[in-house]
Amino acid sequence: MPGINRPVPSDRRALGHPDRPAPLPHRAVTAVVYCEGQFGEQDGKTANGLVRRSERYEIVSVIDSTLAGRDAGDVLDGAAAGIPIVTDLEAAIADHGTVPDYLICGVAPADGLLSPAQRLVLLDGIARGMHIINGLHEFLADDVEFAAAALLANVTILDIRRPKPTAELHLYSGRIDAVTCPRIAVLGTDGAIGKRTTAILLVDALRAVGINAVLVGTGQTTIIQGGRYGVALDALVPQFCSGEVEHQVVRAFEAENPDIIVVEGQGALSHPAYLTSAHILRGSRPQGVIVQHAPTRLVRGDFPMSPMPSVASEIALIEAFADTRVIGITVNHEGMLDHEIGAVIDEYELAFGLVATDPLTRPRERLVDMVLAAFPVLAATAQRGDDALVG
Repeated sequence: MPGINRPVPSDRRALGHPDRPAPLPHRAVTAVVYCEGQFGEQDGKTANGLVRRSERYEIVSVIDSTLAGRDAGDVLDGAAAGIPIVTDLEAAIADHGTVPDYLICGVAPADGLLSPAQRLVLLDGIARGMHIINGLHEFLADDVEFAAAALLANVTILDIRRPKPTAELHLYSGRIDAVTCPRIAVLGTDGAIGKRTTAILLVDALRAVGINAVLVGTGQTTIIQGGRYGVALDALVPQFCSGEVEHQVVRAFEAENPDIIVVEGQGALSHPAYLTSAHILRGSRPQGVIVQHAPTRLVRGDFPMSPMPSVASEIALIEAFADTRVIGITVNHEGMLDHEIGAVIDEYELAFGLVATDPLTRPRERLVDMVLAAFPVLAATAQRGDDALVG
């Protein structure tokens, strides 16, 4: 149908995804993120990620009436980001002074479906002339009501989780053996526990000391943020999952000549509802794994019938499942005071003999230390980076 999911051939290769919104000329592409009642929470992880990092859109506001009037960065990390939280779409437009280009669905419920109220908000955005970015399992471009509305308003709907045609998908091929740089996967003990954020901060920290690190994303949020290499893994037929992870890692290696590749994790290997961690381990064959854990979380997010595993049990499972080793532990500090975070970090380092840290509250250099301890060959590269910075 004209106007729906129009592919942009010049951008397709860069993203590694069949569709990408066309940039508007001569100015930033602006976007409002819809996250009613979920911003800062587990099911608001797409909105949370876009506030922390967006290379493709200028995020002008977040919609969540329960937090209206606050700064989005302050809610997430205690530091203003200059992104206001507003009551509704009308308030977002009034605050910006004009209709923004895109309305991004920033909620990520476990079932991947929109509620009736959420549908109305996105349809309102279409009626106002806003393009829609949808990261849910529900493909809005296939919905008769949304398709008709988008056609009438001459706007696009981009379903991020829509897989490429089967003929373009990749089976595991063994090409990963030609990737000669180290590969690290950031896995965890639960979904929505901060693996993507840690992976992004790790890449930033390594680049800051002169190590050419490249991120390979495996979820819809990383793709929406503007990641060059990635696939929405949980939207694929399982037969192609390992192969698509392998393909994206190989693409990144061949295009970027990196010193190291960091692969974003999904779910948890021990999680009864998800298989994605298994495909990441099989497809990327990482030499090292970082495990992210939330010490105060007692049950899995969205799955209260499933108790959280311990760090020790997750490490043992990962190392038994794949030919790899856990090289560090990162802490999600939800519900913790600073002294409690420090105590847990000390406890993990003593118990496991690994570098442990909280990426959001501790110096990023600790992430670099974690990697260099596991891959000392990178120390010379880091030293050259430091010398260049000083020079």
